[in-house]
Amino acid sequence: MDLTVLAHSLSTILAFVFAGLVAEQWWRRRQPYQLVWAIGLMWFGMGAGAELLGGIIGWNEALYRAWYLAGAVWTAAWLGLGSVYLLSRTRFGFAFAASLLMAGLFTYLTQQRYEYPGSGVAPVVYGVVAVVSAAAIASLSWRRSPAWAHVAGGLLTAGTIVSAVMMLGIQLPAPGYAIDSATGAPTGELFPGYLRLLTPFFNITGAFALVLGAVYSAYVFMPKRRVLTYSLHTDRSTAERIGSLLFAPLAIAVNLVSSLPGAFTALVTGRLNSRVPSTLLIAAGGMVVSVTSGLGRFGETSAHAIGLLIGLVLIFLGFLVSIEVFSDVRLPFTRIVLRRRDRESEAIGH
Repeated sequence: MDLTVLAHSLSTILAFVFAGLVAEQWWRRRQPYQLVWAIGLMWFGMGAGAELLGGIIGWNEALYRAWYLAGAVWTAAWLGLGSVYLLSRTRFGFAFAASLLMAGLFTYLTQQRYEYPGSGVAPVVYGVVAVVSAAAIASLSWRRSPAWAHVAGGLLTAGTIVSAVMMLGIQLPAPGYAIDSATGAPTGELFPGYLRLLTPFFNITGAFALVLGAVYSAYVFMPKRRVLTYSLHTDRSTAERIGSLLFAPLAIAVNLVSSLPGAFTALVTGRLNSRVPSTLLIAAGGMVVSVTSGLGRFGETSAHAIGLLIGLVLIFLGFLVSIEVFSDVRLPFTRIVLRRRDRESEAIGH
């Protein structure tokens, strides 16, 4: 069997199994982030499955359209949204608002650099959506309202529906698909610019939320050594809170690095919260998937299939390590527990 086909086969099977496990957790516990992660993993499986079928039976227009929407546009965004809901009660909303602004800016710069045909006013529209959404999310985060996650969820849901409508409304030139002649991996060059620009807009925000959200979650749960301190408490003046907010990224980065030796000691002695290694594995997997997808956008597809598989495996291992996500081993969609693990605190602070 061809290595690429094997990698896509494993990715497809693992993604759908993984989606089923997380969906079962949502069915039992009704946590919104679990449902969103399950949807993201379903998109991952559909994207990988489209590439698998394209490699086995040959590409056609239907597979090409499914691959682009599920794999290139929706996957990273929905996986990232799961992290958004997981961290909805933390200060991560400010970071997510910043990621939206960066996504809007990068989308505009991408069009300036590549000048995709058929983009029209899309770069401006996407930029306005990014600014308005970021302002709403930052405002809610400032008031310490977890509703900022619902704004992000509404934005992505609307974007998913709009992108599907966009896809239904276009006609592709024959043969209805485009693949890299050297690797056989699909490329998005047949789609109009307004659709192609959805890829950086969705992927940057999704990858940022998944990767940095996982790192931030690890920071929250590891034993910390606070070299630099800051406070965002509401009893401080507005000027002081704004100053602390601007200082917070540097403080968190320095404190995270300073806390690593203590976290390693806690890991060796068995005292480290399982969320820490779990989220670091998820961050590593998300980074691999993001880099692989990003290289594919610029025509480098030689490691596309293997990169996606490695990234998915790392994310899967991260979820398996987490007692918070997989606390019990049970028959799917039943209450029959086969094996129970000790629970750790699920409270998210900071």
